[in-house]
Amino acid sequence: MEIKKNNAENLKRWQHNRLGMFIHWGLYAMPARHEWVRSHEKMPESNYLKYFENFNPDLYNPGEWAKLAKSAGMKYVVLTTKHHDGFCLWDSKYTDWKSTKTPYGKDLLKPFVEAFRAEGIRVGLYHSLLDWHHPDYTTDRNHPMRDDEAFKAADAKRDMHKYAEYLHHQVAEILTNYGEVDCIFFDFSIKDADGKVLKGREAWNSEELAKLCRKLQPQILINDRLELDEYDWGWDYMTPEQCMLRKTPEKDGVKIPWETCQTFSGAWGYFRDEYTWKSVEQLIKMLVDTVSKGGNLLLNVGPTARGEFDPRAKECLAGMGGWMNKNERSIYGCIEAPEGFERPEDCRLTFNPETNKLYIHVFSWPPTGELYIEGSRVKEIKYAQLLNDGSELKFGARAAWQADKWRESEFGDMISLKLPVRQPGIVPVIELILQ
Repeated sequence: MEIKKNNAENLKRWQHNRLGMFIHWGLYAMPARHEWVRSHEKMPESNYLKYFENFNPDLYNPGEWAKLAKSAGMKYVVLTTKHHDGFCLWDSKYTDWKSTKTPYGKDLLKPFVEAFRAEGIRVGLYHSLLDWHHPDYTTDRNHPMRDDEAFKAADAKRDMHKYAEYLHHQVAEILTNYGEVDCIFFDFSIKDADGKVLKGREAWNSEELAKLCRKLQPQILINDRLELDEYDWGWDYMTPEQCMLRKTPEKDGVKIPWETCQTFSGAWGYFRDEYTWKSVEQLIKMLVDTVSKGGNLLLNVGPTARGEFDPRAKECLAGMGGWMNKNERSIYGCIEAPEGFERPEDCRLTFNPETNKLYIHVFSWPPTGELYIEGSRVKEIKYAQLLNDGSELKFGARAAWQADKWRESEFGDMISLKLPVRQPGIVPVIELILQ
């Protein structure tokens, strides 16, 4: 029996918010060398157990996390309730592999959702479909024990149906006991190098899992990793990871809601010795490029084993917050530019349909002091200003000025904006008010 979605209002709000914080946190913060450390190092659980036995995030302060997210301009958050190692951040009654059984001894999820909601940030939850701890979860190409012949031989005794029941029970817990959840990010159905699904809807009993989510939280948004692509009720948005789309995605000629999840560096969990961190300018350009194609950016933080944000992450968040403080109205509520406005060279366009304002994000400041914008609708531009300080920018036809004398004039399908010589900060934004 198919079901109908009842989350149009939530989807509209989610798309309006555009920028969210992803948080990957768990036992893997202790080895501090990638959240996939068990798989990458083919580590047996007997070796991984030391992290469980010593997990004690004594500096955990979700209120501080929430304030940092808010100051960076993030409107929603997604937390890893359980990652691939199976460790649970809440007091699940279906396992002892959870935070309340570690030296810390407390439920980590409850204070988290309370703190973020107190700051007005919408709450989403991530839940791994994989589980390298569960006794009935079978070996696959990602499993830490994939090369252990004795472990693989025991697969015949493992029952993925039992694991799916466990998966569903835990999803029901987090969607019942922690208030309204805006979105649930399932991760992930396993494919081979040719795209063939190795573990997908049958392994997770995905149809029933999606129906369970819709029943418990009718407003919830579900991502696209349950392998339910053909059902309109089986997913709400697509989730390209660690890549930037070249254009707005479509299905059957209709634009698809989408969100790209990205890291500050090359890892999702805390990685002490990772140094390929993106600059604030790169992060802002990533955000702008995403919104210019009608998408959301979910930007990840991996807290330390003691429960703090990495100082490098704090620096990035502060930099983004400084930019958003001046330029947020070119992001929130914005979509791709309408037809009739062509993107100037090395710029990105966003458009707010409610205010009828077009935004030009200048990735490379022109050395000539002029920026050209073309298209059949440029005649609709009635005022131009820099968004950071609200200062006027004169504009007109290219032939309308000589010797630096500007005046309003009739123009065709191209106008020239007169810019200051010096670039006003990183990724300057021009606001065009349309008729």
